[in-house]
Amino acid sequence: MKPHLPGTAVATSMNKEDIALLYEYDRWANTCVFQSLEALTVEQFTRDLGGSFGCVRDTMLHILAGEWTWLTFWKAPSQDDTLLADLRTRRQTLFSPEAFSSLDDVRRKWTEVEREQLDFVNSVTTESLQKMFPARNALLSLAHLMQHVANHSTYHRGQVSLMMRQLGAKPAATDFHVFLGERRTLALSAQS
Repeated sequence: MKPHLPGTAVATSMNKEDIALLYEYDRWANTCVFQSLEALTVEQFTRDLGGSFGCVRDTMLHILAGEWTWLTFWKAPSQDDTLLADLRTRRQTLFSPEAFSSLDDVRRKWTEVEREQLDFVNSVTTESLQKMFPARNALLSLAHLMQHVANHSTYHRGQVSLMMRQLGAKPAATDFHVFLGERRTLALSAQS
């Protein structure tokens, strides 16, 4: 098997159902994290713990900003590296920590972005997931970029979990298998 070289296309076997499940999980995990963050005071939420983004709030904003940036990029009439660079600049202003003093402020913006994201996820087709996008000197399929975004969010939710422990609070359990178990339980109870 040849290694993937930057700038070359790689087909994906992800389909619409796979992506929908991945983003259902992402929304579920974010909801779980928000529920666990309700136990924090504003001081704890904004306390600099020395992590990649300093505090819980700033890490949550980083996740949100990443999801917003990629979603906006995918929805644009045309995409190129210049647009992506512009979106990264815009997100610094839109998601400035100074504009989000509380968990409720972050949650309100999150709800807005998540609603747009859900509309987008519902609109993708297995064929549209094959569309190629420029991303940092490579061409990547929409499916791979959508996987990246969900993975990016999972990675940073793990950092939030560590920060919660540092603050003496209980983090949310957001493992994929926990989601699948809860999802199955809900489906079974709906059938009875």
